[in-house]
Amino acid sequence: MSLFIDNELAKPGRKFAFRQILIAIIVVITFCIATYFIWGLSFAHSVLAGGAISIIPNFIFAHKAFKYAGARSSEKVLDSFYSGEKLKLVLTAVLFALAFKFLAIEPIAFFSSFCLVVALPLLTPFLFKL
Repeated sequence: MSLFIDNELAKPGRKFAFRQILIAIIVVITFCIATYFIWGLSFAHSVLAGGAISIIPNFIFAHKAFKYAGARSSEKVLDSFYSGEKLKLVLTAVLFALAFKFLAIEPIAFFSSFCLVVALPLLTPFLFKL
């Protein structure tokens, strides 16, 4: 069974969302490797944690938001976007709480990575042709 309901109208949005997520993963891994060689392992762990806290909820949102498309299912589209956004916010808060409780965080690296991934969808259309 497919991860998504096979809806032809939702495919372009789903494809765009997952390209954005893939670019975010590549940027976080690159940033993590560079941080490891410049500042060390604890900073690299913080970069990875900050990026993951942003990427994981975005992936869940993309999964929920792009299940439906089309005029016949407009209420389903709206409901899936709203429920996806609610889930994304709650999951982000839970992941932040878990990171602060269980990880030794380097705040600058952690929040820099998180903010970079949050801002990335605004920058990628200018940097890459998606």
